[in-house]
Amino acid sequence: MSKKEAGSKETPLMKQYNQIKAKYPGALLLFRVGDFYETFGEDAVRASKVLDIVLTKRANGSASHIELAGFPHHSLDNYLPKLVRAGNRVAICDQLEDPKDAIGIVKRGVTELVTPGLSFNDNVLDKKSNNYLASLHFEKERLGIAFLDLSTGEFMAAAGNELYVDKLVQGFNPSEIIFCKQAKARFSELFKDRFTTYSLEDWIYTSDFAQESLNRHFGTTTLKGFGLESVPEGVIAAGAILQYLQETEHKEVKHIASISRLEEEKYVWLDKFTIRNLELIYPQQEGGVSLIEILDHTATPMGSRLLKKWVLLPLKEKEAIEERHQVVQALVDTADLRGDLHHHLKQVGDVERLISKVAVGRINPREMLLLKKALHFTGPIKQMLAQSSLPALQKMADQLNPCQFLLDKIEKELKDEVPLVSNQGGMIRGGVDAELDELQAISTQGKDYLLQVQQREIERTGISSLKIAYNKVFGYYLEVTNSHKDKVPTDWIRKQTLVNAERYITEELKTFEEKILSAEDKIVAIEQRLYLALINTAADYVGQIQQNAKVLGHLDCLLSFAVLAVSNKYVRPSITEDHILDIKGGRHPVIEKQLPTGESYIPNDIYLDNHSQQIMVITGPNMAGKSALLRQTALTALMAQMGSFVAASAASVGIIDKVFTRVGASDNLSKGESTFMVEMTETASILNNLSDRSLVLMDEIGRGTSTYDGISIAWSIVEFLHNHPKFRAKTLFATHYHELNQLAADYPRIKNFNVSVKEVGNKVIFMRKLKEGGSEHSFGIHVAQMAGMPNAVVLRANEIMHHLEKDKIKTETQERLEEVPRNNFQLSLFEADPRFEEVMKHLKGMDINTMSPVQALLKLNELKLIIEKK
Repeated sequence: MSKKEAGSKETPLMKQYNQIKAKYPGALLLFRVGDFYETFGEDAVRASKVLDIVLTKRANGSASHIELAGFPHHSLDNYLPKLVRAGNRVAICDQLEDPKDAIGIVKRGVTELVTPGLSFNDNVLDKKSNNYLASLHFEKERLGIAFLDLSTGEFMAAAGNELYVDKLVQGFNPSEIIFCKQAKARFSELFKDRFTTYSLEDWIYTSDFAQESLNRHFGTTTLKGFGLESVPEGVIAAGAILQYLQETEHKEVKHIASISRLEEEKYVWLDKFTIRNLELIYPQQEGGVSLIEILDHTATPMGSRLLKKWVLLPLKEKEAIEERHQVVQALVDTADLRGDLHHHLKQVGDVERLISKVAVGRINPREMLLLKKALHFTGPIKQMLAQSSLPALQKMADQLNPCQFLLDKIEKELKDEVPLVSNQGGMIRGGVDAELDELQAISTQGKDYLLQVQQREIERTGISSLKIAYNKVFGYYLEVTNSHKDKVPTDWIRKQTLVNAERYITEELKTFEEKILSAEDKIVAIEQRLYLALINTAADYVGQIQQNAKVLGHLDCLLSFAVLAVSNKYVRPSITEDHILDIKGGRHPVIEKQLPTGESYIPNDIYLDNHSQQIMVITGPNMAGKSALLRQTALTALMAQMGSFVAASAASVGIIDKVFTRVGASDNLSKGESTFMVEMTETASILNNLSDRSLVLMDEIGRGTSTYDGISIAWSIVEFLHNHPKFRAKTLFATHYHELNQLAADYPRIKNFNVSVKEVGNKVIFMRKLKEGGSEHSFGIHVAQMAGMPNAVVLRANEIMHHLEKDKIKTETQERLEEVPRNNFQLSLFEADPRFEEVMKHLKGMDINTMSPVQALLKLNELKLIIEKK
């Protein structure tokens, strides 16, 4: 049978399904049929696996059978997030008319296409993280990128080289990336398969189309007001996002009221290696702790989301940094204000996402009550800030709008307890609408009303046995026994004669009957109309409440810094324009919180400048704390420039514009790159992008290759950093190659330091204290012993080390190794002696690791006696 013949014999329902499905290729279609959302064919197979629901088959006319899987429509909020998180684009196809009114098949259409990057569903979204859709536009030298969080309306654009865009993508971690179909190969080369993606037609990624789309959306004639002139590639990427919103049926987008440029020059440059190595947002090891987990004491989801951006984008402008520090200081100094603000902010909730739902008409009654609560607590926050003596807090107060009219309207119209959905009634207070009040009275007090009518008619007619009843045939009626027939008023209409009685109806009863039977439907309709009007009123306040959310999020971040400073004993850093980084008693903000109870972190001082101590070469054994020292230095500088206080007894930070790290192993073996290749790639990126205000952290460079290769590379890198013709980047260079200590004698701005250890007998104790001068030993063998390396291996390593240290004069590697004493494993003449077998038997039976010294001496004497036997 041909496809045409099969198609002509499909059921009308499946024909409609296939027509709609064809418009959304690649999307999983949820098709509303009665009280269920159904999936068919390949979609059903996929949905049944993801949702763990039953897969069945249904008849499809003479086109045989087709797979079917579905779930009740009221379970959409439970099942939709699972489908989206599995990476699916989900088209929701609803019934567009009441099946009762339909002539033929019910009219259906897609009302929303939910993708991983486009959702308002609270079960899909993470409260503490933005849900970004990213758009990439590829030019030859530069790339354009735009980010949109549909749930908040935040819209940003930027442009730069591959390194910059890659860093932004890693930092903002979009849930979905769109790009031009022609750029698929280049995208795959840059990002592999790390993201959920969707490609758009080529004509969408053009300058003219993007300019027109953005101007039309914002109601402007030029984009100059948004500061996007310098990023035309970013404009093209942003225009494609607006087109994607159209294609995914997201028509209501008024809450996307502005677009901003991510200004590269305003923020500290953190390459993707540094963001990863310093574990700013995500820990590298499972079960690890990132910096954001320590810093985040925010009370609102807006604050938590903003704090992530602050961590990824530390400031470079002294004035802006100090303004944040001033607010944090004021909050640190006033415990009452700090406590009151935290309490009120917790009540505000996620007002940013709530007002976005208002803008798109998707806010449910319970969420509207949450919006009321947010506005209710915004007023007192405004008052508290206004009463502060700090101009920065007063400025925040001025920017907050209590939206009193909207608050009063919600309070007046919406009940304190409402249903989750607006089509169930029971939302609107009494006194809002006269007709609604009457209908609700009829609905809730219908029996009382009938008793009143009955009593009134008894009094009017004198018929004491009069009763009012109901049946499906006549509706409500008056029943009069035959003995009182002569008292029936003329305005009653007789409907039925019984043996002992007669039944009558009145105009009043018929009117009441119509009202009470249609009251419920009318109540729902009137309440929905009033609720929609309330949403429309709230929509007039989208701009003001978005501004409130922005200010409250900003305040929340600074309050979080203050709470952190008080609880962790952080100090306010001094921000300067010089080139000095001077940290006294610095601590690692993450590690110090993970230490066992009662154990305190060992603080250390770090001093770097451009004139006397540009490079600190830090030697010391593994496990002594070199890596932690490097990381804490970078984190202290970055926290200071985020606006936070720092984990130190004092800190002076000359503004840093770039931070580079080569810390810890970050092998890419799964992608075919060796440890050494990764190390050299990251190091090359550092050396090629230096500036005069850079902070460079390098840990164990060269360890991925042979010893002398490693020493040579490390040596030349330190020389390069010292002798750079333009820039004197402040550098911490940790190494176990103590040969590098020689550099300090040859170069004036290189100084030697070591992380001290204490030798007690054959053991080594790590003091974790930085002191001047280089270390003489690496203590690697001691570390091996502590790690549980077999004694035989440790002893042999010690033997080789002592030989290599006999002569400090460097000779060719091969010559040195040829002189190493060999393990004497060859057969000796002694093995021919029968006493050898007996000695070996005793030796194999001994566990020298568990023997006491006395037991060892007794065993040795026993072996001596065996050997001395004749």
